[in-house]
Amino acid sequence: MEILRIIGVAFVTAITSVLLKSTKPELSFAVTVTGVIVLLLFIVDALQNTLAVFSAIASMSGVENGLLKILLKIVGVGSITEFGAGILNDFGSNAVADKVVLAGKITIIMLSLPIIQSLLALVQGFLKLV
Repeated sequence: MEILRIIGVAFVTAITSVLLKSTKPELSFAVTVTGVIVLLLFIVDALQNTLAVFSAIASMSGVENGLLKILLKIVGVGSITEFGAGILNDFGSNAVADKVVLAGKITIIMLSLPIIQSLLALVQGFLKLV
């Protein structure tokens, strides 16, 4: 199970970082960054399999690839925003983390505009039929 490896690496990284924080803070930071990179590599591997499944579902259902790409971008922006804000909070930059979250939300709104336009066009088409 992939999640057990991810949780194991996360725990080892967190414990090592906490133990080193009092004696060697600069090494603690390096351990944290290295652990995060390893975790991201695990996640990217799992994400590739998920994207293949989404592509298969899109081709079977007839959903436009553009809309599926937008949805995946929205999920990606949300995940990256949460990840970045979490790291900034861990390092005590709460104000900067809040601005990253705000920027992520605005980006998600901008990315979702084509979906909203498609939905409104669909509703408008239904209303013309009635």
